[in-house]
Amino acid sequence: MRSNQRNSHRALVTAVLPLVLAAGAALAQQDAPGAQPKKSGYSPYPEVTHPNRVYFGDTHLHTSFSADAGMIGNTLGPEEAYRFAKGETVKSSTGVTARLARPLDFMVVADHAENLGLAPLLMAKDPGLMATEFGRELRKRIDAGDLPGAWDYWSKAKSAGKDPLAGQQQIYRTAWQKLTDAAEKHNEPGRFTAFIGFEWTSAYERNNLHRNVIFRGGKKNADTIIPFSAFDSVDPEDLWKWMASYEQRTGEQLLAIPHNGNLSNGLMFDQVTLTAKKPLDRDYAQRRARWEPLYEVTQMKGTGEAHPLLSPNDEFANFEIWDKGQLGPAPKTKDMIPREYAREALKRGMAYEAKFGVNPFKFGMIGSSDSHTSLATTTEDNFFGKVAAVEPSPDPIRFNEVIGGIGGKPEIAIYARQTSASGLAAVWARDNTREALWDAMARREVYATSGTRLVVRVFAGYDFSARDLERSDFAANGYAKGVPMGGELKAAPAGKAPNFLVVARRDADGANIDRLQVVKGWLDKDGKPQEKVYDVAWSGNRKPGKDGKLPPVGNTVNVADASYTNAIGAPYLATHWKDPAFDPKQRAFYYVRVLEIPTPRWTTYDAKFFKVALPKDVPASIQDRAYTSPIWYTP
Repeated sequence: MRSNQRNSHRALVTAVLPLVLAAGAALAQQDAPGAQPKKSGYSPYPEVTHPNRVYFGDTHLHTSFSADAGMIGNTLGPEEAYRFAKGETVKSSTGVTARLARPLDFMVVADHAENLGLAPLLMAKDPGLMATEFGRELRKRIDAGDLPGAWDYWSKAKSAGKDPLAGQQQIYRTAWQKLTDAAEKHNEPGRFTAFIGFEWTSAYERNNLHRNVIFRGGKKNADTIIPFSAFDSVDPEDLWKWMASYEQRTGEQLLAIPHNGNLSNGLMFDQVTLTAKKPLDRDYAQRRARWEPLYEVTQMKGTGEAHPLLSPNDEFANFEIWDKGQLGPAPKTKDMIPREYAREALKRGMAYEAKFGVNPFKFGMIGSSDSHTSLATTTEDNFFGKVAAVEPSPDPIRFNEVIGGIGGKPEIAIYARQTSASGLAAVWARDNTREALWDAMARREVYATSGTRLVVRVFAGYDFSARDLERSDFAANGYAKGVPMGGELKAAPAGKAPNFLVVARRDADGANIDRLQVVKGWLDKDGKPQEKVYDVAWSGNRKPGKDGKLPPVGNTVNVADASYTNAIGAPYLATHWKDPAFDPKQRAFYYVRVLEIPTPRWTTYDAKFFKVALPKDVPASIQDRAYTSPIWYTP
């Protein structure tokens, strides 16, 4: 036995010793103990660059530095906003303890550029502000306890359209640098991204044409400017000029995200330019497509994906709709609605592209909150409202405050109870950094949710099959053989049609999935825009009826108890779908809509928690959802 062991040992030494000596020689040559051969190739991941994770965040959060937040009770600044987004517990402006169930991955504090930092600078008695008559008058009213009077004084000054602090550059610079300081402090690459940004708040004739401007870079170059405001111009074309100037001077990049076309009274996607009233042309289309690659399709002030009047065959188009007017007293007319909603704009964009070669409305879709409480809350069971005055409480103001159609007739009023607990921006990227997330936004590889954290992925190409859903390298194969959401398909090979891989997984702490839908828009042979919604995968054993409609998934919501169960729906749905009506000569776009099963609306949770009556003019349950960026087909 021992002899056999000795022989085995001798054989092992004989075999291994040459390898050891060779390795030693190599190490001696490289003079680097532990160095590996130049082409070791064991781990495949260093060479992989495609996006492999979805990040959830908010590109539209206001703090006390926004005058329409800080002047009406919000006492939390960007410091508290970032801490809250990171998952820390904070006290709200009304003293309510608040925390997110799960931290966000990124956030943009997008405070209004107009009178930026007014409230906190007033509270601090900033010397520059106190040196102005406007600042002294506001402080006088605050010291007298006349907060409504201070708000009224500021509001009237703003409504006049002239900056009451015109020429006071240092006041704005002080506020802006406090915001960029906070973003720089809380930006932790790999863990949490704090973007620098602001909101340009154009309210042309009180119609909403607002844009959030997002910086790819950091504080050094951002501090060389003061945010462009509506006091400088209410025309988005002038905003684009300002953005171009910044990029040319600094070498860093910006993008702008429009929101709330549903409150623009027909101006967000108009057929003429805003102030010159010129028909849209190629130059306008190029600039809009360049600077505005995304559109915020859902947020607190309603969802702007589709409208029942525009999509009468879409049974899910009537979701959290605000369609009575704008923020002010002007009512809405039916002819305005086609120029306000994303799906209609996507269809019209193709017609413009056919006409002069560029699509001004080739945008991806995201959601965000537009919260003015400094708290980015978007789940139905943890909703802190639009502004501090309507934070959680049994006070009737929580449901009954008028926040839209202000000053108009009662029939166009929008009440706090009609506010949506929405939404989130979902971004497919490889790293949680400013650069990686911004680049994903610029290429439109993003989607919107109404506040839930559904995980959705889409690829389109000409050579996919159902077996590709089973691949362990699903994403790598998707990028290799097709394009992701936000991408573009060129002319189809002969005899082939676009086919899609769609996968969706439920929010880990949320509701099951009802169905997956593909929304297709196209230009017919006469150049007229058309649309169709396809149910492409669904939970359970349901079958479409004679009308082609899929029966409802059901509803497990217990209204009295503000609860639901996941006894219906599916935690995961996936499908391979091929366009059955594809015409290679027709322009088209496709986006995916994912519907959850019904869950209690935030008003239902509130009614139970505070033991108050459930409002009758809002639904007791809703179906939260996701909307992906489109994929376009161009002949």
